[in-house]
Amino acid sequence: MKSEDSLALILFLSLFFIAFIMAIFLIICQWKIFVKAGKPGWAAIVPVYNQMVLAEIGGKKDVWGLLPLIPYIGIIWSIWLVNRMAKSFGKDVEFTLGLIFLPLIFYPILAFGKTEYVGHPDVTN
Repeated sequence: MKSEDSLALILFLSLFFIAFIMAIFLIICQWKIFVKAGKPGWAAIVPVYNQMVLAEIGGKKDVWGLLPLIPYIGIIWSIWLVNRMAKSFGKDVEFTLGLIFLPLIFYPILAFGKTEYVGHPDVTN
């Protein structure tokens, strides 16, 4: 094995390990957010179902969580769900932008901070 190949392999494995640790950390944060909102934490690790729970946290029916699966425009629906989740915790649009662009900072703030789930302001009970 050439030294360039060894270096490339070490770099790849290092980046993979860092990405894996970051993904685990964000899953833990989402778990805590779900628990704060009164939803089961294990829903954070189930693919599609976690979007449905996110829609419920945002004050919509769970089927709204399926909209991010639509090709090309699914990203818009994902951003919309994150915005509704942030509003359900009493946060504003700036916090939503933080959740989107700096998730390693803002998700832990939401998960481990003193923020409490207040429900979405558009939903009346």
